[in-house]
Amino acid sequence: MDTKEKTLAYLNSLCKNTLMETLNIKYIDFGDDYLVATMPVTSKVYQPDGVLNGGASMALAESVGSPTSMLAIDSNKFMVRGISFTANHLKSVKSGLVTATATFIHKGRTTHLIEIKITDEKGNLISIGKLTNIILPKK
Repeated sequence: MDTKEKTLAYLNSLCKNTLMETLNIKYIDFGDDYLVATMPVTSKVYQPDGVLNGGASMALAESVGSPTSMLAIDSNKFMVRGISFTANHLKSVKSGLVTATATFIHKGRTTHLIEIKITDEKGNLISIGKLTNIILPKK
């Protein structure tokens, strides 16, 4: 198993007994400045009228945005906390798989600004968000 596979397996193992497991979020790819995760669109993530709930989209975005920062720091010395999140929902989805790709806008010493784009299986932009993370020393 290569390093990328081990890292993805590690990230996915962190989802056990969390909201990410409940929503079936899976980390599938990463690089120096990005992380990608998927989430199935089923009744589990619907709003009452049968489309993807914006809150579920935001949970997916946060779930890919914070670990993007985690991959860029020394996690033995520092921890990541989200301090601000904004999102715009642009298109409805009723089924399939949505993919969230988080990329750095700014990678500072104490703050990270992450853009998260969520697309459907056809590549249509569903939601776009920005997450600000603070990097704090572990005590």
